[in-house]
Amino acid sequence: MRVGVLTGGGDCPGLNAVIRAIVRKGVQEYGYEFTGFRDGWRGPLEGIAVPLGIPAVRGILPRGGTILGSSRTNPFMADNGVRRIKENLEKYEIDALIAIGGEDTLGVAARMVEEHGIPCVGVPKTIDNDLSATDYTFGFDTAVGIATEAIDRLHTTAESHMRVLVVEVMGRHAGWIALHSGLAGGANVILIPEQRFDLDQVCAWVHSRFKATYAPIVVVAEGAMPKDGDMVLKDGTTDSYGHVRLSGVGEWLAKEIERRTGKEARTTVLGHVQRGGTPSAFDRWLATRFGLHAIDAVRDGDWGQMVALRGTDIVRVPIAEATARLKTVDPALYAEVGVFFG
Repeated sequence: MRVGVLTGGGDCPGLNAVIRAIVRKGVQEYGYEFTGFRDGWRGPLEGIAVPLGIPAVRGILPRGGTILGSSRTNPFMADNGVRRIKENLEKYEIDALIAIGGEDTLGVAARMVEEHGIPCVGVPKTIDNDLSATDYTFGFDTAVGIATEAIDRLHTTAESHMRVLVVEVMGRHAGWIALHSGLAGGANVILIPEQRFDLDQVCAWVHSRFKATYAPIVVVAEGAMPKDGDMVLKDGTTDSYGHVRLSGVGEWLAKEIERRTGKEARTTVLGHVQRGGTPSAFDRWLATRFGLHAIDAVRDGDWGQMVALRGTDIVRVPIAEATARLKTVDPALYAEVGVFFG
């Protein structure tokens, strides 16, 4: 059997660990051969591929990013996209395809199986941790660690100058990174997309913090929205899946806080630094286990399934189930951390 592997969507710490595990077990246990498709779904769409054997995956476990490259290519938006993919899979003699990605990459994989009969298995990847069928996705732990370290560092400079520091983190429409890093980093305000925020309340928390002679840290997820207003964006551009480019709420929030409170406020937008660098030990562990179980699903011919973490077990769930809805922060969980606000 020859198996194709692709990594799509935003890059993420742990992708190389998945590739390594798939290839190592597939070659050593089952005698499979592998082809890596470049740049997500663009690879099978345009026939861009590289051989993928054990020598190619040596030493990549601790590396961030992906040796196969990634993109947000949507083959259903391309002319004759499905036909071209089928032709290229036949050209490279591919018997099965493992798609490693988030809701968009896996959503394409689900349609490829259900509508076009292409044998695919999915592996969940996103720093946003917003796939509903798995307890955690790899990349999330690393992103939280990076954001937490940044918040720790910002506390000292905020207090030295007695200014408000607003930290904008990623997460799109889920507040998991903001919630985890904000709590771990001792933030005084955490704003998430699931709960529209009251700007007057935010300013009251800021005033309360200064009264205690401390400088406040405000962590805001890029998709957070004010109660009386719309999502704040730098521009309205969208990708091939129709997703708008997020970011901008941090700068807007800092200006509003400064205008309303008279306190100096600065913004730090962590942006893509959250995606980069060496994956954490947990993300290496989880990504490796996902890879091992994904190649087992290929062996079993369990097409249309995605590997997922449930407790400490790796299970299989339909890809369609995993991409049907976002996993967002429960209001009760957000309410728990409210004791630290202000």
